[in-house]
Amino acid sequence: MKGFVHIRIDDRLIHGQVATRWSTGLRVNRIMVIDDKVAANDDEKAILRMAAPSGVNTSILPFEKAVANIKNGNYDGQRVMLIVKSPEILVEMMKQGVDLLPVNIGNLSNRPGTTQYKKSISMTPDERKAVDQLLAAGIKVTAQMVPDEPETSIEAFLK
Repeated sequence: MKGFVHIRIDDRLIHGQVATRWSTGLRVNRIMVIDDKVAANDDEKAILRMAAPSGVNTSILPFEKAVANIKNGNYDGQRVMLIVKSPEILVEMMKQGVDLLPVNIGNLSNRPGTTQYKKSISMTPDERKAVDQLLAAGIKVTAQMVPDEPETSIEAFLK
C-alpha cells in the first residue's frame, strides 16, 4: 500500500475527528473512502468532500476501482488515510492481494444485531468474524477513537 499512512474503520467516514484530529496529526494529503453505495451517490460524496479539511484531496471510490488504483501504485508519494465502514471490506481487500497496514477501529455504531465491545465499537457477528480474520492474518488491529487516546489492541476488548 505505497503512499498509505493509516487505515481506519469508522462507519461515519469523514467527520470532525477525522478532519481535525487524524488527518492533521498524520499530515495526510488525501483521504480515501472505499464504499460502493457512497461512491454511487453524488450528494453523499459532496457532503464527505465538504467535511474534508481544506487542502486535503478526497477519493471516494467503489471497491473494485479502489483496489485497482492501490495495486497500480496510484498513491505512491502521497500520504493517504483510508477509511472504510466495515472490517469486511478490508478482508476482501486482502483476498484481492492488497497487503494491509495496521488497522484502527475508531467507531462502529451500536445497531440492531450488534454486540458492544467498547463504548464506540459495536459489531455484528460478521464484522467480528472479519476482525478475527484480520488478526489471524497477522494484521495489528487497534481500537482508538482519537489520536491522543491510548492505542489499545482490539483483542483487549474481544474477551
